[in-house]
Amino acid sequence: MYDNKESLNILIKNKNSEKKLFTAGPASLAQENILGLEPCFGRGDENYSKIENRVLSTLKELSGHKYIARLQGSGSTGLEVMISNFAYGKVLIIDSGYYAQRAEMMAKVASKAYGQITEVSSIDWQSFESINGRFDWVIGCYTETSIALKLDIEKMRKFANSLGAKLMLDATASIGLEAHHELADTISYSSCKGLFGLTGAAFVAFNDMPNFNIPSFNLSIESHLEKKMTGPYHAICSLDKIIKDHHNFKYAVEACKKHFTSKFGKYLFFPIEKQPLLCTRVRGTIAASDPKAILYSPRTLAPNESVVCHLGEIHLGPNAKGLINECLSIS
Repeated sequence: MYDNKESLNILIKNKNSEKKLFTAGPASLAQENILGLEPCFGRGDENYSKIENRVLSTLKELSGHKYIARLQGSGSTGLEVMISNFAYGKVLIIDSGYYAQRAEMMAKVASKAYGQITEVSSIDWQSFESINGRFDWVIGCYTETSIALKLDIEKMRKFANSLGAKLMLDATASIGLEAHHELADTISYSSCKGLFGLTGAAFVAFNDMPNFNIPSFNLSIESHLEKKMTGPYHAICSLDKIIKDHHNFKYAVEACKKHFTSKFGKYLFFPIEKQPLLCTRVRGTIAASDPKAILYSPRTLAPNESVVCHLGEIHLGPNAKGLINECLSIS
């Protein structure tokens, strides 16, 4: 434990004052991220084993899944591991934008590389319920950060059922922030968005083991379940303390979202039911009067539109009021 907590508080405060983040993650720095760090190793380190078991058990409870694999990498790494190991047969992608299209690309690569996926097709998110037929898997993004869109997970579940399919979700931008991830058969996500940990860990959560093994060491989920390589030890340590008070940090996101939507209500692109907690899309160009502000630049977005993310005050916990938004304007 850090001997001088006041000094750590000052350090964290100073670090967060150097930047105002309106980006999609990682969030602002919480002292819990630092307090959780320690020297550790994945084999023979009893204390780390307790930390990892505690964090992974909490994550399984959070998402409602039976199994979980942890690995070093980004949310996209977890997504590729998930698609490569679990998807098979006819796969349908709900195309909601950049990140859903990334999943489609990964499915096509897996199809060529391993052969278990026989067909990959896609349908626009605005009309996906109109399709019929039989599929083996439906893949979608619960929260599509590139356009700040939240899809209805209950509708996706019912839709997959109507096709006789299982449901796979990229939950990178929704885990910890949105409800009912248990409705998906398997999900992937990272440590650094709505979980508020440090970057570096990816997770795949699922209920049933895959029934085939892909011929890849790094992408095989078996390699990660059996811990055949260095794991995301410090990222998991950073989650250990912060996840205990996750509700307080989530409150800070809620406060920031509420303040932003109140301040810029007339510019909102989507109705509230389609808006994720993580971010908000507006009509107009966002600018910041504070030179310390770091704005989010989605890789694909229509001209004269902007997306703002709401993770910049999580270090304030229940004291957050969303005042970080005061430096923003829309033209």
